Amino acid sequence: MKATENNASFKKNIAEYAAMTAGALIMAAGVYFFKIPNGFSTGGVSGIATVLGGVISFVTPATMISIINVVLLLIGFVFIGRETGLRTVFCSIAFSVFTWLFEFLFPLSSPLTDQPFLELVYAILLTGVGSAIMFYCDASSGGTDIVALILKKYTSVNVGIALLITDFLISASAFLVFDLKTGLYSLLGLFAKSFLVDSVIQNLNVCKAFTVITEKPEPIVDYIINEMKHSATSYDAEGEYTHSKKKVIVTLCKRREAVRLKKKIQDIDPGAFVIVEHTSEIIGRGFRMH
Repeated sequence: MKATENNASFKKNIAEYAAMTAGALIMAAGVYFFKIPNGFSTGGVSGIATVLGGVISFVTPATMISIINVVLLLIGFVFIGRETGLRTVFCSIAFSVFTWLFEFLFPLSSPLTDQPFLELVYAILLTGVGSAIMFYCDASSGGTDIVALILKKYTSVNVGIALLITDFLISASAFLVFDLKTGLYSLLGLFAKSFLVDSVIQNLNVCKAFTVITEKPEPIVDYIINEMKHSATSYDAEGEYTHSKKKVIVTLCKRREAVRLKKKIQDIDPGAFVIVEHTSEIIGRGFRMH
C-alpha cells in the first residue's frame, strides 16, 4: 500500500514539474518575443529587466533577468527562509534558461510586428497563462513575489496588495524610461494580466460536486471508491411524491472525471436524480491539502 502511495506521489511530482517547466517556457516566450522588444513593463523581474534594458545596453535581457532573480532568491532565503521554496528556485532557473535559449536561437533587435496592441495581447496571454500554471503548482517564477512575501512578513500589508504595489511601481517606471504610449500600455498590461491569472487559476481548479439521489447506491459508491479512487458521503432520504426509500450520495471529482461518472450513474440507475455543480476550491485529501 505504501509503495503504491509513493509511486503515485512520484508520478504526481513528475507531472507537476513538467507543468512548471511548461509554464516557465510559455512565460519566457511572452517576455522575450513580446514584452522586451516593445518595452512593456507589466511588473515582475521581466518588467525590471525591460526598464533597465532601456537604460543599460551592454547587458542582455536574459542575463539581467538571471542576475535579478539570483539576487532576489538570495534575499528571500535570508529573510523568509524555506518560504521561497524549491519549486520557486526551479521555476526561476527554468525561466532564465528559456529566455537565454530564445535569445541565442532567435535574436531580436525590434518588435515582431508594427502592431503594439496585438503584441501587448500576446504578452499578457503568454505571461499570464505561464504564471497561472506555476501558481497552480504552488510555485512562482520568483522575482517580485519574493519582495511581496518579505513585505507581508515585516509589515501589515497582505501579499496581493504588496505585489500590486511593487508591480505598479515597476510598470509606472516605463513612463520615465520610454514614452507615454509605452507607459500606458504597460499599466494596461499589468491590470489585464492580474485578471487573467485569476481567471486561468480558477479554471484549472474547477471540479465537480455531485449530489446523486438513487435507489441503487451500492454499485455507484463502489465505482466512485474503487474505480475513481474518491470517497463519498451518503445518507437516507425519502421521495415525498412516491414515499419510496432512497439514498443521497455526495461526492467530488475532477472535471475530466465528471463525464465518466455521469455516464456510469446513467448506466446503473437511469432513474437517478443527479445534481452537478461547479466548484473551484476544494480542500481535502485527494484535492488540495491547504
